[in-house]
Amino acid sequence: MTNAPTTDRTPRSRRMRKTLAALLLGTTVLTGPFLIANPPHAVAAPAATQLQDAPASFADLAAKVTPAVVNVSTTQEAKVERGNPRMPNFPPGSPFEEFFRQFQDQFGQGQGPDQEGDQQEAQPRGKMGSLGSGFIVDPSGYVVTNNHVIDGAQEITVTLQDGTALPATLVGRDAKTDIALLKVKSEKPLPSLEWGDSDAARVGDWVMAVGNPFGLGGTVTKGIISARGRDIHSGPYDDYLQLDAAINRGNSGGPTFGMDGRIIGINTAIYSPNGGSVGIGFAIPSNLAKEVVAQLKDNGHVERGWLGVKIQEVSPDIAETVGMSQSKGALVAEVTPNSPAAKAGLHQGDVILSYGGKPVDTLRDLTRRVAETKAGDTVNMTVMRHGKETTVAANIAPLPADQQMASNEAAPAENSAIETVKGLKLAPLDKAARARLGLDENVKGVVVTSVSPKAGDVPVRPGDVIVKVGDRSVTSPSDVTKSLTEAEKDGRKAVLLLVNRGGSESFVPLKLGHA
Repeated sequence: MTNAPTTDRTPRSRRMRKTLAALLLGTTVLTGPFLIANPPHAVAAPAATQLQDAPASFADLAAKVTPAVVNVSTTQEAKVERGNPRMPNFPPGSPFEEFFRQFQDQFGQGQGPDQEGDQQEAQPRGKMGSLGSGFIVDPSGYVVTNNHVIDGAQEITVTLQDGTALPATLVGRDAKTDIALLKVKSEKPLPSLEWGDSDAARVGDWVMAVGNPFGLGGTVTKGIISARGRDIHSGPYDDYLQLDAAINRGNSGGPTFGMDGRIIGINTAIYSPNGGSVGIGFAIPSNLAKEVVAQLKDNGHVERGWLGVKIQEVSPDIAETVGMSQSKGALVAEVTPNSPAAKAGLHQGDVILSYGGKPVDTLRDLTRRVAETKAGDTVNMTVMRHGKETTVAANIAPLPADQQMASNEAAPAENSAIETVKGLKLAPLDKAARARLGLDENVKGVVVTSVSPKAGDVPVRPGDVIVKVGDRSVTSPSDVTKSLTEAEKDGRKAVLLLVNRGGSESFVPLKLGHA
């Protein structure tokens, strides 16, 4: 009887199972051709934690929320457009018009951030259509979408997940945040969604986006929050969540969800060189959106607070000139006459450091907080003025339809000779100069006629009007020379100039000590 060859099948099988288990748990490392389980120097716990935190599937979440996500389609009169065929047809004043043009100028034709709600449908002659997305926030039939999805629409139709098409009416819209609220009638309560807390969302958190890209029907994509507080220069209240979840044209107005199934954003824009998703999408944060939606539901429009100042960023150079150790806050460049700011005693050159007890680190901090303030409320602001902090109380007014810009009230310019100081050739602002620059009689100051190459990198250019040097209004070239000379004698390294460029005033820092 021949003995069968002996094998070590059971122990080998066990070893293989152990190795496979270690691989799945993230506790093995690959070193050359060898797999070494649990090496003493390996740091494997974070990988295991990541696997445990990652959702095994988004199916339950998708099944829970998608019934309340809808398709929004519109029809409107067709317009024949000339020019770049790749450029979306932005309505006048659209918050994305300027942003798209900036990218188009920078990168060339057909590139830039797109609105995802402009998919064209075949329509009878004289009509055009668009497809976008939306979501139901109230069982009675209130639907949220983007303003640019329905802008100019003559007819709006909301299609539910089961294919039911319902005519919709426009309750209200807000172009500045690109949000619109619709209403549909239904014989039964509709599935609806809840708002989440976008302030609690962190960079790296999982998100799921739902929409109707390309008119294909409800589509789910997943990703993470790539960044917070993005300013894409679409409007004064930019505070976008940046996502890497695939968002395409037609997703506009669709919701972005956290893992609890609550809405943390509204899909609104993408950056795309080719018209498709490249993993850079932007969503309106829910905490901003829900306040806008509430006002649209109650009033049909959004009422915002108004302070009455034009502000600019505090650069490191500006911070140094006003005696600040950090570049933060909002520098007041103009104060509108008879505005809440003027009545409160705010001055050009003030730096607003806090508003209503909350710090103002960036310009957007101030614009958002003023906008959210109810008309009639009195708000205390901490202001840096002449190197010292002071408190100013302003009674906030409702934002007027047409905001009157501030004008300088300095004395008329004197007929003084042309002078050159710090490489800047200066001349009086006479009638000929006003006509050439397109400036009215309200603008006072001194014209920069040329800049010498020896001046170096200066923040002014020919055609600028210097209105103030520091806190002193200037009406002649000699005023500018005198103020700069005194600043140098005081040992200052830079001085703030208030400059009017094309009718708009802003502060710029001029470094001293050069020719």
